[in-house]
Amino acid sequence: MLHLLRKISAYWWCQILGWTTYLGINLFFSLTFREEINATFIIRMLIIVFTGISLTHLMRWVIIKWDVLSKSFEKQIGYFLMVTVSFALLIALILNFSDIQFHLLDKEALKYSFARRFTAASLNAFFLLMLWNLIYFIYHYATRVRNQQIESLKAESLIRDLQLQTIKSHINPHFIFNALNSIRALIDENPFRARQAITELSNILRSSMLADKLETVSLEKELDIVKDYLALEEIRFEERLKVRFDIDAQTLAQQVPPMMLQTLVENAIKHGIGKQILGGVIYITSSVNMENHQLRIVNTGQMSGTYNEDGFGVAATRDRLKLMFGDKASFVLRNADQYHVEAIVNMPV
Repeated sequence: MLHLLRKISAYWWCQILGWTTYLGINLFFSLTFREEINATFIIRMLIIVFTGISLTHLMRWVIIKWDVLSKSFEKQIGYFLMVTVSFALLIALILNFSDIQFHLLDKEALKYSFARRFTAASLNAFFLLMLWNLIYFIYHYATRVRNQQIESLKAESLIRDLQLQTIKSHINPHFIFNALNSIRALIDENPFRARQAITELSNILRSSMLADKLETVSLEKELDIVKDYLALEEIRFEERLKVRFDIDAQTLAQQVPPMMLQTLVENAIKHGIGKQILGGVIYITSSVNMENHQLRIVNTGQMSGTYNEDGFGVAATRDRLKLMFGDKASFVLRNADQYHVEAIVNMPV
């Protein structure tokens, strides 16, 4: 039974409940003012309800056939008025014909002419159908607006995902050729370190590929990749590169965009350490400040007037934070003092 009830569409539930309510109201007033319900009244009410359901269903078919709901608002009003008037006249004609055919008119009603009875029935039907059409129109209008909102949200989500995928697809280690050259040089000199370097490079490349599939990773995993990256860069820079970590243990489980920290560290080496004859130091700190998780990367060097703040690494970081956290995240890249540059990322905890 419940299975069959679930198959009934919302439209037919509205029809059934609407006309049942109409029948109930008429029964209530009949009992209140007439104090009796005879067979003639029951037959007449059943004819009205059957006619109403049949013709409103036909009216719905006409609305769908003419594709009224897809037209402009002004045209919809015109079509609804025309359909309402036409079907109101048709209902009045059918009801008056059935009254005469089945002798359903009482003595009081027979005092009035057919024209008067037809006019009264037409007006009653018009207001009833106008209410029906208004409910039908509002329901479909609300449904269309809701569907448009859902589609809009889906489109925004799709665009967001595509933007993230586009950004992530560019986050690949630029140092790969330098790393391979360093590994080649180590093969004869230090085979054990060469094997370690190959493992480190493999870890980085694997993480870079997984970045397309992951929204976030734990800071602990991100730090593992950064350490592998820095270990490879230390082969190339040797004593010119020094690294200092200051990581709050409570932040290791915090989620961060994959490969973001690695990109910022790579940016620090490329634009900072790599341009210093004597090399320099990179400080990587992670802490919880108020309700924010703060990552801070400080490197030896200076941002000159020719430095491109909109370069891909910086722009990608800003875009990813904006897409993932909105206004709750921030990113700043600036000269900390005359010897250092700092990149600060604040993300919600």
